[in-house]
Amino acid sequence: MTMQANPMEVFQKEAPEVAAAFNGLIMALVGSKGLDQKTKQLIYIAIKASMGDTMAVAAHVPMAKAAGATKEEVVDAILMTLTVSGIRGVVTCLPGAVEQFE
Repeated sequence: MTMQANPMEVFQKEAPEVAAAFNGLIMALVGSKGLDQKTKQLIYIAIKASMGDTMAVAAHVPMAKAAGATKEEVVDAILMTLTVSGIRGVVTCLPGAVEQFE
């Protein structure tokens, strides 16, 4: 059985200059002052959940927790996607997100 490659590692290996530029963009967004880090992580979780991106949600829940997000806040962020994107993100992303709080 072959283990699936980490997409970000493949991106960095195959396009290091573009990956570095992308990382610079991320760092600029992290450093912007309009929203606190917890709010940024909750927004990111909601956006990625609306896309059904379980890997990104799983990666960002610990960051949200580290920034002070509660289980209820993460659940609400994912539930906010229902009226915009439907049920897919909720059913694919909510179980894994909740599991990280147990």
